[in-house]
Amino acid sequence: MPSTNPKTYEPTPPRKVAFLGLGVMGFPMAGHLALAGHKVTVYNRSADKSLAWCKEFTGGSRPTPREAAADADIVFCCVGNDDDLRAVALGPDGAFAGMKPGAILVDHTTASANVARELAAEARARGLSFVDAPVSGGQAGAQNGLLTVMCGGDAAAFDAARPAAMAFSRAFTLLGDSGAGQLAKMVNQIAIAGLVQGLSEAIAFGQKAGLDMEQVLEVIGKGAAQSWQMDNRGKTMIADQFEFGFAVAWMRKDLGLVLDEAKRNGARLPVTALVDQFYADVQAQGGARWDTSSLIRRLR
Repeated sequence: MPSTNPKTYEPTPPRKVAFLGLGVMGFPMAGHLALAGHKVTVYNRSADKSLAWCKEFTGGSRPTPREAAADADIVFCCVGNDDDLRAVALGPDGAFAGMKPGAILVDHTTASANVARELAAEARARGLSFVDAPVSGGQAGAQNGLLTVMCGGDAAAFDAARPAAMAFSRAFTLLGDSGAGQLAKMVNQIAIAGLVQGLSEAIAFGQKAGLDMEQVLEVIGKGAAQSWQMDNRGKTMIADQFEFGFAVAWMRKDLGLVLDEAKRNGARLPVTALVDQFYADVQAQGGARWDTSSLIRRLR
């Protein structure tokens, strides 16, 4: 649910919107849309989530994506993977079947660039628009309405969707044509994977050396080694606590997308491929639901 310290919403004309997928990210994102004054209709595969959302926020729910998307100006979506995205967008009960001409589907799923291009082409054929818009910021960013959103697609559709999307965003940026948002999210995950492994090795080394690592991180965090990961996960890594945010299983899904795309475009990602296998080790230790900073567990 959104933070107890409410976000200040930018004044914007209220829109009719739908939100498909009420997981740990989608539930608060849809909530921020309602709190910003938009008329929200939600859909979730398990209806209990939709009922829980409607008890907490002003809005309605529908039993299929098609019904939820009917009459919406903008349909937001945040589901698990390519197959989940196709399931809610396509077919007789999918969102595209219910959307009115000119409506926009903004997809916040971290998915492949290929599925983004596929759905963008399908949307155009139906007189609709599609924006791929994966997010960074994790559960806390969704709850606080401060997600960073990386977008690909048509500039006019992006401009039309942006005012509403700022209800849950700190930045909502167009980076290129369809698929560019997903490719930018891959860049994001590559950078995070290397940072977390480096931080894990640094903390494990310091602990073996007998240093007070909280004090060390306080010092080096004021210099060139500083990072979001150090600021937000350093102390919990020292404390062997891994219940804070993005799960290892989801990171492996994302890195799978990265490595598949690298095979297609010829990029060399030796560190990313290695860290992906390190995360497989963490999964084998029972850590599929631990957060990504649990890489340090391999070193203890």
